[in-house]
Amino acid sequence: MDEIRIIEVKQGVFEDNNKDAEELRSKLKKEQTFLLNLMSSPGSGKTSTLLALAKEFAGKIQWAVMEADIDSAVDAETMQKAGVRSIQIHTGGMCHLDAQMTAQGIEELGILDTDLVILENVGNLVCPAEFDTGACKNMTILSVPEGHDKPLKYPLMYETCDLLVINKIDVMEYFDFDREKVIEYAKMRNPKIEILFVSAKTGEGIKQLADWILKEINHWKQ
Repeated sequence: MDEIRIIEVKQGVFEDNNKDAEELRSKLKKEQTFLLNLMSSPGSGKTSTLLALAKEFAGKIQWAVMEADIDSAVDAETMQKAGVRSIQIHTGGMCHLDAQMTAQGIEELGILDTDLVILENVGNLVCPAEFDTGACKNMTILSVPEGHDKPLKYPLMYETCDLLVINKIDVMEYFDFDREKVIEYAKMRNPKIEILFVSAKTGEGIKQLADWILKEINHWKQ
């Protein structure tokens, strides 16, 4: 009997995607556009955080948003109404974006004279962390109601991210959320991860978040 051939499809997919991601980063560098990949679970406050950032970015940079969802255009419409150039990407049922999809979105969006593009990835703590989108930096939001132990349960998300934003700190007193523990767990997964505490609702900490992004844009353009 012939020996069964085993094909490592997943490894091949990742290799191809990583190549596409590097090509996209090279293009972004040439165009002097900073791409930030924003990931989190559904309901963590991604869109609300972007709306809060819009006030901080006004008059400072030219920026746009790519909203990724399995269906609907609700988030893109919300950002558009707030005066932020936006497009909606439908993933065709997939729970993440890869580099090729992101590049297609960038092409449709158009990045001429655009300092920043934020990709609001599909709400999911597993799949999006596995695929390099070609972004310059990765950021994740963890909301207080989700609990401080998320980094223990979803290690790859925190290992791949440069910035962890703890959102909804205005309701921290109503939840059993340990501020020191979340820092400890996140740093255990990724000693280099930076951590900010914000409230998209009240605006607390949003300036610090905007400053972090503006700093990274400047570094990218050097």
